[in-house]
Amino acid sequence: MKPDPRDRSLPASTEDEAVLLHRVAQGDRHAFELLYRLYYRRLTRFLQQIMRRPHLVEEVVDDTMLVVWRKAAGFNHASRVSTWIFAIAYRKALKSLKRAHRHVELAWDAEEGYTEGPESELIEHEVHRRLRRALDTLSAEHRAVVELTYYHGYAYREIAQIVGCPVDTVKTRMFHARRKLKALLGGVRDAPL
Repeated sequence: MKPDPRDRSLPASTEDEAVLLHRVAQGDRHAFELLYRLYYRRLTRFLQQIMRRPHLVEEVVDDTMLVVWRKAAGFNHASRVSTWIFAIAYRKALKSLKRAHRHVELAWDAEEGYTEGPESELIEHEVHRRLRRALDTLSAEHRAVVELTYYHGYAYREIAQIVGCPVDTVKTRMFHARRKLKALLGGVRDAPL
């Protein structure tokens, strides 16, 4: 059930998401379908970055949304709906990776930007390639903090809720991730960190 990005029936605000979740808690299947469509792409991207196991991502997205369906009534409004859902996805991803007994890596889906010609495109491609390699050297915990901060726009407090640790731990992980990335990318100009 992949979402159609042109679907205009998707909610536009966090208040709408809370209303949808309330309707899901009451067993409203249509509300659940809308919530699923709203989160499918975001969760897929996040999980691809954390897991680097494309064959597991779809399963973890579905497992996450199954928990949302079953536990919607237990949502206590202590955080945003998105924070609650991403926290579920993060825990499900870590459990899935533990079951797989494999080394955890981060897949990096570099976004293409505006380029002025073949030379600048080649330089940008090289920067993204080096950044992907550098991110691959980080632990899953450090990659999660980087991904949630820079690509999903979460604040440290929300990230702490998602990954289940104190805010100071999130700050420490970000400090060490940036320091390692800076050391690895020392010669790269305009790297996005």
